[in-house]
Amino acid sequence: MSTSRRGRRTALLSALTVPVVALLLGASTEATAAPAESPLSAREINDVNADIQANNHTMGSQIRRVEGDQSTPDTKAAAQQPQPAAALPNQVAATVAGIDVSGYQGNVDWGNWWGQGKRFVWTKATESTTYTNPYFAQQYNGSYNQGFIRGAYHFATPNTSSGATQANYFVSHGGGWSRDGKTLPGVLDIEYNPYGATCYGLSKASMTAWIKDFHDTYHARTGRWPVIYTSTNWWNQCAGGDFSSTAPLWIARYASSAGTLPYNWGYYTVWQYTSSPLDQDTFNGAYDRLQALSNG
Repeated sequence: MSTSRRGRRTALLSALTVPVVALLLGASTEATAAPAESPLSAREINDVNADIQANNHTMGSQIRRVEGDQSTPDTKAAAQQPQPAAALPNQVAATVAGIDVSGYQGNVDWGNWWGQGKRFVWTKATESTTYTNPYFAQQYNGSYNQGFIRGAYHFATPNTSSGATQANYFVSHGGGWSRDGKTLPGVLDIEYNPYGATCYGLSKASMTAWIKDFHDTYHARTGRWPVIYTSTNWWNQCAGGDFSSTAPLWIARYASSAGTLPYNWGYYTVWQYTSSPLDQDTFNGAYDRLQALSNG
């Protein structure tokens, strides 16, 4: 997408009172009623929606598409309980509740989610090198002002440009990090390809090299290793390599447990356990451990 087109999309979106895509997809959003007379024509609104749907894929959207969401009220309750792991015997005694959001949620009512006990959030910043979340500032800064420990994530498309190129784009568009006690390291969201071949046409070796390129470049730019978000099924099919000593694992599985983890990760740091009514997550540790992750 050209810079001019991306800027026009952002300008058009800022004029919308109700995030139209959120309404079309049934996403959870806090929005006021639409004005009697929209400043945009129907064609412009349709263009904005088509552009977002083509270029904005939320964290886990492709995992849900391929693997499904089997979460229930019981599994959601279980996911918020401590999940000890063999790698951390007797060390996981608490959890912290969180969410992740993207442009589909529009302007988020952070007070509402704080009141529901959520204490951390990751917000989508970028996808490939062609998309930036037009609601990023409200979501990223608004959550911070409410008291959340917040971070940003990047939806990767490994067939469009190098890992280094996408890491640099991410850092330059909201994915950086600062040791302020309230900012989490950035996340590499690597999952099923929404545009074509499951593994983006890459071999396991090439995919692993791409992830390492992103991983190393993000560290060089920020001083932090990125969190890696994925599902075990996708990782085992498409990627390899051992990132367990540097990259915290954010596992996606919408069921009664996080299940078997990808290669050599002995425990998960975050578990995305449902996509309903929006993506909800559990940090596998107490609040002071979440603060430690933030502080590096």
